[in-house]
Amino acid sequence: MRFAISLLVVICITAVIGTVVKQNEPLNNYVNQFGPFWAELFGRMSLYTVYSAWWFLLMMAFLVVSTSLCVARHTPKILRDFRNYKESVREQSLQAFRLKGLGYLHMGPEASLQQLNNWLSAHGWRARAQVRNTGVMIGAKKGAAHKVGYLAAHSAIVLICLGGLFDGDLLVRVVMWAQGKSIYQGSDLNLMAPENRLGPGNPSFRGNLFVPEGNRSAAALLNMPTGVVLQELPFEVELKKFKVEYYETGMPKLFASDIVIHDRDTGATLAATVKVNEPVTYRGLTLYQSSFEDGGSELQLRMRNLSGNDEVDLTGKIGGAIQMGQGDAKSTLEFSDLRVINVENLGGAAGGEAAEAAGAGAGGASAAATDVRRVDLVGRLEQHLGAGVSVGAKKSLRNVGPSFSYKIRDASGQAREYNNYMLPLELEGQRVFLLGVRESPSEGFRYLRVPVDAQDSMDAWLSMRRALADPAQRSRAARRYAEAAAPSDNARTREQLEATSLRVLTLFAGAEGLQVNTPQQGASIGGLPALSDFVEKEVPQAERPRVSEVLLRILNGSLFELYKQAQQQQGQPVPEPGPKTQAFMTQAVLSLSDAMFYPSPMVLQLKDFKQVQASVFQVTRAPGRTLVYAGAVLLIIGVFAMLYIRERRLWIWLESAPGRSEQTRVRMAMSSNRDTPDLPTEFEALKRQLLHEEA
Repeated sequence: MRFAISLLVVICITAVIGTVVKQNEPLNNYVNQFGPFWAELFGRMSLYTVYSAWWFLLMMAFLVVSTSLCVARHTPKILRDFRNYKESVREQSLQAFRLKGLGYLHMGPEASLQQLNNWLSAHGWRARAQVRNTGVMIGAKKGAAHKVGYLAAHSAIVLICLGGLFDGDLLVRVVMWAQGKSIYQGSDLNLMAPENRLGPGNPSFRGNLFVPEGNRSAAALLNMPTGVVLQELPFEVELKKFKVEYYETGMPKLFASDIVIHDRDTGATLAATVKVNEPVTYRGLTLYQSSFEDGGSELQLRMRNLSGNDEVDLTGKIGGAIQMGQGDAKSTLEFSDLRVINVENLGGAAGGEAAEAAGAGAGGASAAATDVRRVDLVGRLEQHLGAGVSVGAKKSLRNVGPSFSYKIRDASGQAREYNNYMLPLELEGQRVFLLGVRESPSEGFRYLRVPVDAQDSMDAWLSMRRALADPAQRSRAARRYAEAAAPSDNARTREQLEATSLRVLTLFAGAEGLQVNTPQQGASIGGLPALSDFVEKEVPQAERPRVSEVLLRILNGSLFELYKQAQQQQGQPVPEPGPKTQAFMTQAVLSLSDAMFYPSPMVLQLKDFKQVQASVFQVTRAPGRTLVYAGAVLLIIGVFAMLYIRERRLWIWLESAPGRSEQTRVRMAMSSNRDTPDLPTEFEALKRQLLHEEA
């Protein structure tokens, strides 16, 4: 018993680990979460496949054997005890009980025996009498179901453990060993050989079935510790339509799949709807709505160069890839996901220091926070490509429209992931496009905020970005700014201001060649960090605040001239100074600065799409489910029986009273398997009722 309890405690702790640590995930996910050292250590301990680890199965087997032996050992004794009333106890033994009593009944022994038997039977006591030469011994008991609780609870442990073993991958491994099957460890599932496939007669499995809309599938994928196995099904599942219903806030409230099951043996069909928590069962297999994914949506895209005027229209498909470049510059554009509904929290703190901090750190458009003249260049500038949505104290959930994800994988196989929104969002009073990027799946996306123009597009900002990358355009903008800002009668001042403006634009464009310690060692920097680095290196500390303000005024004016000449080249009206232009320029300056750290030379914009959804069903055949359910019922019965039912035994000795022919002397004693404070009170009440004593 001690061994079984110890094993049960260890199994419970292991189950907690298996619940906290996601099971059967790709190894890269664990490396990103725990780091290389701990990921490898936890892998060697089989913490990623706890329920199929050999040591866990061994503990389960020992627990089943130990508990089974315990039940087998005690069951015969318990059954014998059910039939044993212990009426053969000697009269003298009753004197040793703690609860005992002595009294008289004013009737003969035979009448007393009859009366006591009737009373005990009426009050739920089961009794048996033994007639002796000197009297009669009555043995009675109540609450014998307490021992049933012992058998039920221990049998429940055995049944639940057996059910868990049957519904785990133990039977799958046995079937694979018996049929000579092996685990597939590759990435292309189309290359799976017959030895990687299990037949539909597999007695127990749990796998995932991926079905795009309008297609059929008849094979589920079983995740194993070192790879996958394909499980053939006795039927095909056709997905007619995947449906999602939403609340007014845009949050989903229902996921459902309209399916048709095609029996591969009989040809029969069955139409059904699978919902979350409403599975469908057919031929002993149960289909659950597990999740949903993109089933190969078609995308219409425009690739826009950040530095040049190159723009290319592309057609992509989720799950597909396009080869770009040649030689060492060769890369692969991989389309990852399309999300038609994106519910974001657009609430935020309004005004004050909180809004200013959020705007300055994340590139917001608050007038107080994003006026470039108020940015301290020598402050902290590590946070570029600010968060897509600033989370404030007040929540405002809103559907902001579609977004799509893609990866750019270089020739060495390293990939960087991007996530772009199709439509602009209004954040802090400014409409912006969000262009997200992250280095690894363990990180969150960092978003570049691109302000929109009067046509609700990024064309104006993009023309500024391209003009900034052109030395001739920078030189022309610097000359125009100097002509507008310097006195017309002072040529020397105009030349100095033009040179300063050109230097500022060159630094801001990242064309000065300044170096910084970044993930790309030796890379040139631009934007506001370049100006900050210049001020720290060239200007005495006491003069830095004043020089920073002057440089920012020059930068602001020079970029406005660059903006005007870019609009002229695009055939657009020349922007006039005003609140809208100021708001656009404020966000544009910060976006241009952040864009220097955007790791791709081009931007992909989603023009149109044709959504194709897919459902992911969990398909299970669980023969151990009945055992687990039966074990759960037995466990409830057993726990309640052991906790709330007390076994009590009562002995009553009847004999003729000496010298009193019409009286019977009664000696009583009682015991219980659990001594409780109310047991003496119960015995005293019982004694008064049997002996007709007054309280």
